[in-house]
Amino acid sequence: MEAPILLSSSIPNLFSFFIFFLIIYLIAYFIIFPSWKPKLRPEASSCVISFFHGTPAVFLAVTSLLADPDRNFHSTNTPFQNMVLDYSIAYFLMDLTHYLIFYPSDVLFIGHHLATLFVFVTCRYMVYHGAYAILVLLILAEVTSFVQNTWTLANARKSDVEFAAKVYSVLSPPFYVLYSSVRGIAGPYFVYRMLSYYLSGAADSVIPRWIWVSWVFVVVTAISLSILWVSNLWVELYKEMSRKIEKKVR
Repeated sequence: MEAPILLSSSIPNLFSFFIFFLIIYLIAYFIIFPSWKPKLRPEASSCVISFFHGTPAVFLAVTSLLADPDRNFHSTNTPFQNMVLDYSIAYFLMDLTHYLIFYPSDVLFIGHHLATLFVFVTCRYMVYHGAYAILVLLILAEVTSFVQNTWTLANARKSDVEFAAKVYSVLSPPFYVLYSSVRGIAGPYFVYRMLSYYLSGAADSVIPRWIWVSWVFVVVTAISLSILWVSNLWVELYKEMSRKIEKKVR
């Protein structure tokens, strides 16, 4: 009886959270950014709902984990942890809808969102265990979101707004350092701990092996792509700084 009860109590939350993100997106698109170029408005609106998901999700996830004295890699999800998962599922469903409407050819981001939803949904609705691992990964993924969204908005307008160009220039190096540290050091270390625990077989009685293997595969792929992305940003920053130095020398 546990699964039907959990499902019936969760669907209203999930629907409410989705409507919340939908309203925020529409406000951003039609009220906050009506003067932005048509090709930039969807991306900017996506950043706004990410503002409302990323940092709140970090605080909610941390609070839910600290409130669970029995947390481990295969512990039963608490109601609070399930609520945080529902909140994130609703966000990714909304952002996936955004990509399907405005950027249907962006296979990479659509695939990322589908894979992320698979991890959240299986943890929340199939096995009802393992939220500790998933929420720590959520924290690591979203702890940089506020800075990243600010950087993305500045990047979108740097060519025609002087202030945006200054914000982009000042924010880029610390953002790259923070992102590289989280995705290149903290993330891989936690995944190593996660994989070591699951390989021991301690979670096999509550989390089927194919599910946790899928989780690890999705996370490793996401981290690898993130490292590749930020590496390219470092290369571009180096080239830009080199050009500035050359101009000064001349």
